[in-house]
Amino acid sequence: MAGNLYVVAAPSGGGKTTLVRLLLENEPEVQLSISYTTRDPRPGEQEGREYHFVDSAEFRAMIDRHDFLEWAEVHGNFYGTSKKWIADRLAAGADVLLEIDWQGAQQVRALFPAAIGVFILPPSMDELTRRLTGRGTDSSEVISRRLAAAQAEMRHVGEFDYVIINDQLAQALDDLRAVVRASRLSLVAQRARHAALFARLI
Repeated sequence: MAGNLYVVAAPSGGGKTTLVRLLLENEPEVQLSISYTTRDPRPGEQEGREYHFVDSAEFRAMIDRHDFLEWAEVHGNFYGTSKKWIADRLAAGADVLLEIDWQGAQQVRALFPAAIGVFILPPSMDELTRRLTGRGTDSSEVISRRLAAAQAEMRHVGEFDYVIINDQLAQALDDLRAVVRASRLSLVAQRARHAALFARLI
């Protein structure tokens, strides 16, 4: 595996989507895996940009064909990651980022033990509540469900390699970029990316 696989997870409202978007703007070598989902598009979302939107029947057919590296049901909707696309990109030396939940992260680590896990925490439950309410896209019932699930989700933080507390966005972005830069300099990564140089020098 020549490329690095980053798995970024957070409770709903943790700021994962914003951080990942800013990371991709600042680290163009990192490619985002576009997940499949059965949930309806939110205002402004486009097919193939935020997600591949499919119905439940198609999603289940993809499960039966073993098309997914990982898949999970989250808040009543299904989400999944294309196994072939990930493998092809990593083999070509690309860095790939998965923006998924802890359930998906467990499945990915089982197949790609070298995947680099990053968990994003909010600075407090009060701030998490404020962020979810401020979106204005979800009903109070949905928000209550997400808050109830958030604490259970955060108990899985111990399964990840790095933890970023998303209090100040600029600092959190610097921290996430630092993880990406440092992982590229590991012995395993450098040996894979610069095999010819290692052969000549060592």
